[in-house]
Amino acid sequence: MRWERLFEDLEARLEFEERAAVDADVVDLVRAERAQLAVRDRLRAHLDELLTWTLVSVDEPVSGRLLDVGSDWVLIEVRPGEMLIPIGAVQCIEGLSRIAEPASGEVARRLGIGVILRGLARDRAVVSVRSVGDHWVTGTIDRVGADHVDLAVHPQDESRRGPAVRGVRCLLLSAVVGIAVR
Repeated sequence: MRWERLFEDLEARLEFEERAAVDADVVDLVRAERAQLAVRDRLRAHLDELLTWTLVSVDEPVSGRLLDVGSDWVLIEVRPGEMLIPIGAVQCIEGLSRIAEPASGEVARRLGIGVILRGLARDRAVVSVRSVGDHWVTGTIDRVGADHVDLAVHPQDESRRGPAVRGVRCLLLSAVVGIAVR
């Protein structure tokens, strides 16, 4: 009888230690998986949701509905249009839950911001570029380089024509915190 209780006690301890080891492994695996998540993965799970974005060197946060997530950019709906934001210009995002969605593998989502900007240049879209320090400049993108864009500055309500152009600015992409397209 005494031996049976001893064996039962030893078995219970062994089962407890095995369960504790499995639980510790699960916790370690969850932590390792979370460490692989990028903010893009979390953002993908919040498409079509209203989020608040605090941008580098901009005093007022921007609220907008998340429309799309790319490799290094997000597209949000703001009034009266849409704003393309480099992920590197985002300081803080309010409204995210803990949910994440891994990359879907779609080619469009892997396109960098340079490809998007070249599309805007090709379409001759009038854009308003917001840069660090909350400075805005409006015009048409003429050229897109690896780390900069040339913007023909003109009023938003005029097309890029000779007399309307007030100059061309070379804007470094590292200073861009948003590009509004109306």
